[in-house]
Amino acid sequence: MTALSGHEPQIKISIPAAASRLLGALRRAGFEAYVVGGCVRDSLLGRTPGDWDICTSARPEQVRTVFSAYRQILTGEKHGTVAVIVGGTPYEITTYRVDGQYHDSRHPDAVQFVPQVQPDLARRDFTINAMAYNEAEGLVDPFGGQKDLQNGLLRAVGEPQQRFTEDALRILRLYRFAARFGFALDTATARAARQLAPHLDCISAERIQEELAKLLVAPQPGAYLEPAVLAVVLPELTPAALEAAKPVVDACPAGEENLPVRWAALLGTLGEADTRRVLKRLRCSNACIEETAVLVRETAGEGVCGSFLLGHEFELRHPTDASCLEQHSHPAGRCPNSNSLFPPQAAVVAVAGHSIARPTACGSRVPPQRTVLGETPAHAPERASDIHLRRLLGRYGLCTVERLCALCAALRPQAAPACALAAQRARQLEADGVCCRVRQLAVNGRDLMAAGIPAGPALRRVLEALLDGVIRAEYPNEKPALLAAAQKIIAS
Repeated sequence: MTALSGHEPQIKISIPAAASRLLGALRRAGFEAYVVGGCVRDSLLGRTPGDWDICTSARPEQVRTVFSAYRQILTGEKHGTVAVIVGGTPYEITTYRVDGQYHDSRHPDAVQFVPQVQPDLARRDFTINAMAYNEAEGLVDPFGGQKDLQNGLLRAVGEPQQRFTEDALRILRLYRFAARFGFALDTATARAARQLAPHLDCISAERIQEELAKLLVAPQPGAYLEPAVLAVVLPELTPAALEAAKPVVDACPAGEENLPVRWAALLGTLGEADTRRVLKRLRCSNACIEETAVLVRETAGEGVCGSFLLGHEFELRHPTDASCLEQHSHPAGRCPNSNSLFPPQAAVVAVAGHSIARPTACGSRVPPQRTVLGETPAHAPERASDIHLRRLLGRYGLCTVERLCALCAALRPQAAPACALAAQRARQLEADGVCCRVRQLAVNGRDLMAAGIPAGPALRRVLEALLDGVIRAEYPNEKPALLAAAQKIIAS
C-alpha cells in the first residue's frame, strides 16, 4: 500500500470488539477499511463515541458478500452504505466515494465510488470529522484535523464556500459542533457561513430543528447563536431579542433534558402564542412545544419572571389606595393592581419563603393577603410559598417546576438562590407525598356521590375546591373532614 499523506501510525485508538471484527473481516477479504468521522474525533478528544462508522474500499455488493452471515440494512446502499447488525447494534459500512453536483444545496445528484480513502475524506465537512483510523496503520489525517482538535478550532475541509454551497446544513453543523466542544471558528469558515446563511432556506424544518436543538443543549451556546444564521432559521426573533437572550440561554442548565428551558430562554420574548407557532413550524415534538409554552407562560411579564417568580398565585396584592401612586413612580415597578410587578425584593421573598420585603406602596404595612389562616406574618411567607409550589406541582409536576426554577434563576440571576430553594422545597414536597393533586385527596368522586353529591361538572368543581382547601390547610386531608367540607361547599 502506498504511504498516505497525514498518516500517523503512532496514534492509538481503542476500537470496540465488534467494530474491530468488522474491520478485520474486510481486510482479510483484501479490502481497505477504517473507522472514520465522529468516532475518531471523539476518541481523540477522550470522549466515548456514540457510533462507530466504517469506510472501506469494498463496493456495496462486496460488503454484502463479506458479511452475508449477518443481518443487513440496505436502505443506504444506493449511496454506498450497508449497515451490518452485530449484537443488535448497526454499524454503517460505506464505500469510499466522491460526490457529484449538489443542485438542491443538500444532497449530491450522484456519488462515484473510488478506491482510495483520501478523496473520501476530502468530501467531508470539517477537518475534525475528516480523519480515519485502523489499528494496523494508525491515524489518517490529511487535512490537519488532529491539530485543529488540539487548537480548539473548527475549520472546513478545503474551500469553505464550496463546502457550504454543496450542503447548506453544514452551516448549522458548524455552529453546533463549535458549541458542543467550545471551539473557535476558523475565520474563513465563519465568514463563508455568514455569507451563505440565506441558503438555509432550502433546508427542511425538521433538519433545522434537529441542529438547533443540538446547539441549544450545548454547555454555553450563546456565543454560537450567529445572528446572520438565526435571521434565516428564526426570523421571528429580532436581533435585539437574540442578543438579550444569549446570556439567559447560557445561564440555563445544559443537556437534552433541559431543551425546553433553553427554547423558552431563547424565544420567551415572543410570548406563548408565537413561541408555539415557531416550534410548530420547526416540527418540534408536541411534548417539547407544550413544555416550552408552559415555561414561557409562567415566566412572562415585562422582562422578569411573571406569575411564577413574582408569586401572583400567592395573591400578593394590596388594596388600591392613594399610596399606589407612589408605586407607579417607583423605579423598581408599578402598582400590582395595574397588572404590574412588585419590587424585586418582594419577588424574591415570594419564592424563597423568607423574611418579608415590603413594597414601597405598602409602607410599613404587610399586604393583608400575606397573612394566611391567621398565622403571624413571620410564618405567612413559608406557608404561601408552599401553597404556590403545591399548586404548580399539581398543575405541571415536579420536572416542570424544577425547570421553572432554573429558567427564573437565569432570567433573574439575583434571585438564583431563592429559585434554588424553591426547587429544593418542591422536591421535598413531592418526596413527602404532600397532597398537590385531586387524585391524592382522601376522597374521590365515588365517595362524594355516595354522600349524595350528584355526578357531573359540579362534582369535579367540588373535588377541586377540596384540593384548594387542603393546600391552604383549611382542613386536613382526611375523609371525614373532606366529606363535611364537601357538604358545606355544595350548600354555599
